[in-house]
Amino acid sequence: MFTVNQRTYNPPAKPVVVICLDGSADEYLDCAIARSRMPNLAKMSVDGWRGFARAAMPTFTNVNNSSIVTGVPPSVHGIGGNFFFDTSIGEEVMMNSSKFLRAETIFPHAQRAGRKVAVVTAKEKLRDIFASGLISEGGIAFSSEKAKHAIVETHGIGDVESLVGPTPEIYSGDASLYVLKAGVALLNAGRADFLYLSTTDYMQHKHAPEEQEALDFYAAIDVEIGRLLALGAVIGVTADHGMNAKHHADGTPNVIYLESELVAQFGEGFRVILPITDPYVAHHGALGSFAQVHLPSGMETGKVRDWLLQRAGITECHERATAARLMELPEDRMGDLVVASARNVVLGRTPAYHDLTALAGHLRSHGGRYEEMVPLVFSEPLNAAYTARASGDVRNFDIFEITCNGTH
Repeated sequence: MFTVNQRTYNPPAKPVVVICLDGSADEYLDCAIARSRMPNLAKMSVDGWRGFARAAMPTFTNVNNSSIVTGVPPSVHGIGGNFFFDTSIGEEVMMNSSKFLRAETIFPHAQRAGRKVAVVTAKEKLRDIFASGLISEGGIAFSSEKAKHAIVETHGIGDVESLVGPTPEIYSGDASLYVLKAGVALLNAGRADFLYLSTTDYMQHKHAPEEQEALDFYAAIDVEIGRLLALGAVIGVTADHGMNAKHHADGTPNVIYLESELVAQFGEGFRVILPITDPYVAHHGALGSFAQVHLPSGMETGKVRDWLLQRAGITECHERATAARLMELPEDRMGDLVVASARNVVLGRTPAYHDLTALAGHLRSHGGRYEEMVPLVFSEPLNAAYTARASGDVRNFDIFEITCNGTH
């Protein structure tokens, strides 16, 4: 048993595996299960528990993974996007370092409590956050993207390729499958019994739920889930965010270029920050359904807010303090305005800012309210207290607590 960030965790004696299927809206699971491509997840849904959870806003990777591994919202852990404008230094920076975390992760606490902890992520950008305080305690943390570079001193493991196989290409479904295969290998070898496995959303950006490529991908995920179950693991599955099509009927991206429109209406001096921005923009072009807007000095915030709310495709626009309260965001790392867009709309800066040449096919992305509801699945039934809790306004970052406390 251990306590961190005012939550107490009492893991079962069995191995515990929490899986974050990046970008997995519930439709992906439904389409695969309906076609008999995910028999293990279907069995979990019947024999265990399946429902929905609400993700943290904005619905981006760094935000939600940080929430899942700390058990608290962004207002507490401090990471409100993949990318933000740091007003203290006047620069736009990536939030992919543990130095931005304001809350501890649960992992070093679990390690000190006697569990053998391993965290495996597809994207290297998350490893530093996941590894915070863990390696010095004897835990393991590595990414499939940089698996061949893992060494004992900095990753807690040095033989990943001999254990799991060759390092995969990050822009592939294999990058995600490698994460799950690594979990199976670590559990089977007795090197871990408390695992967090976090995939990448490359396939979800590329393929709709009913497309053959997506179905094959989820079938391969299910195989690895089956192997984890066979090894006796108690499994919790969720996602960091959903995914939706963001294009016109002709296939062209459905974009509102916020910075261009604001400058045309009010004049120069606006800075639009797109928190989806990260080192992996080839599959979304840094276009998502959420933006932070920094206003020119002296600009009336309410005037800009009211004008944006009249724009078709804009579903929310809040001033900083209101957005911080409603969306549980760290107020000191926000713009003057927070903007969210409709289900099929993304927000950009200017046409020149975005390189869309790498986008193949129709744009699929996330970030807003329409990607907020995500799956929540457990391999074992929940006890009465946690059944009631999971049936309410449960969050995806409750998953470790529920998996640890609610399945026995």
